[in-house]
Amino acid sequence: MVMAPTACVPAEVCTPKYYQEKQDHNLNWDHGQFSNHGGDDISQSRLAAKELVLDILKKRAAEVNVDSCAPGEEDAFYVADMGEIYRQHLRWKMNLSRVRPFYAVKCNPDPEILRLMAKLGNGFDCASKAEIDMALDTGIDPSRIIYAQPCKTKSYLRYAAQVGVKQMTFDNADELYKIKANYPDAELYLRILTDDSNSLCQFSMKFGASLDVARQLLELAHQLELKVVGVSFHVGSGAEDPKAFLKAVQDARLVFDQAAEIGHELHTLDVGGGFSQDTFEKFAGVLSEALDTYFPPSIRVIAEPGRYYVANAFTLAANIIARREVRDPEDPTNDAYMLYLNDGVYGNFSNIIFDHQHPVAQVLTCASAANSPYAATSGGVTYSIWGPTCDGIDVISKRIELPALLEVGDWLYFEEMGAYTKCSATRFNGFSDNHEVIYISSEAGASALLEY
Repeated sequence: MVMAPTACVPAEVCTPKYYQEKQDHNLNWDHGQFSNHGGDDISQSRLAAKELVLDILKKRAAEVNVDSCAPGEEDAFYVADMGEIYRQHLRWKMNLSRVRPFYAVKCNPDPEILRLMAKLGNGFDCASKAEIDMALDTGIDPSRIIYAQPCKTKSYLRYAAQVGVKQMTFDNADELYKIKANYPDAELYLRILTDDSNSLCQFSMKFGASLDVARQLLELAHQLELKVVGVSFHVGSGAEDPKAFLKAVQDARLVFDQAAEIGHELHTLDVGGGFSQDTFEKFAGVLSEALDTYFPPSIRVIAEPGRYYVANAFTLAANIIARREVRDPEDPTNDAYMLYLNDGVYGNFSNIIFDHQHPVAQVLTCASAANSPYAATSGGVTYSIWGPTCDGIDVISKRIELPALLEVGDWLYFEEMGAYTKCSATRFNGFSDNHEVIYISSEAGASALLEY
């Protein structure tokens, strides 16, 4: 096993024989089919992959001697399993074969993720010049990018025109005048308002045209001789109500009909994001039925999944840099401990602040347990877990019980850290926002595509 020296250089990948026996890697979106990968296969692959990830985490942590290492050598690090992204793509193909994914770059713009997305045949949902550049750097055609930002910077619009990114969204009249002046040949999608009240992250308070103004915007676009080619919506990131997709598809059908009456020729529906690991099949079933009911096969359908693809692919390990013994605030007769990690909410745990997540700590290494069987406890030890900065809000877990007495130098790890984590990390208090990523692949298909 060779560790990746930086976040941008892939590692030599450990791929067990179990995965090497699977040989069907044809990923052309329109024609390729995934075979020999049913739901049971994916579940078995995921369990084996977790063992592989844990083994690599332990090996990497064991290389660090906190009593003698150079500054930063004990920094938090990731293990990123590209095979997990590949498995999520298999799930997508099995459940939403009609819908082509345009990966939401903002969720995690890691270069290896983008490279794999390009190899899988996916498109890219971009919201800025920088994200457009990152997508184009994978070598894709500009037609595989949608500039899904209803309120765009003028200079970015002109840049999109220069590089040939035609597809983009709008939701207001001022945006149409701006597009007319800066990119009149653009292919436009009217983003409509949706009910995202049951979603983790709600967007409708900021974006989306209500149905009572949709016709006016379509008429204005026609008067300005702008080309409207589709409708888009977003039910919110981390959606919890599948019926939100049904209502949004019904509303989109209404807007399609209005557009046809006005003279637009719409050919694409963008159903946005909102897909999550735990509810995907349920949501996909509702969405598929709605699409088949309201839109004929001639209508192209795309989506903008982000966390669905990458949340489970990244696991973070962080080092305990300090420990403080306190009384248990809920039971003052018992001891408790405050653990301070070398990463926090201003770093890779930014998902706590920005994405309403609750990462769960697990013990990676415990030196005292290795030296004494009494360090591991049956009842658990009570901890609170904090980040390294001098800000009181830098708390990861206010209360958690772990099955061992942990000390300075031990390691914790956190699963499901691939979405809205390192992309929104900061350098507050002088701490790094650039942490090592060890890339592996637990699927031969991903290994073949990435040439690991």
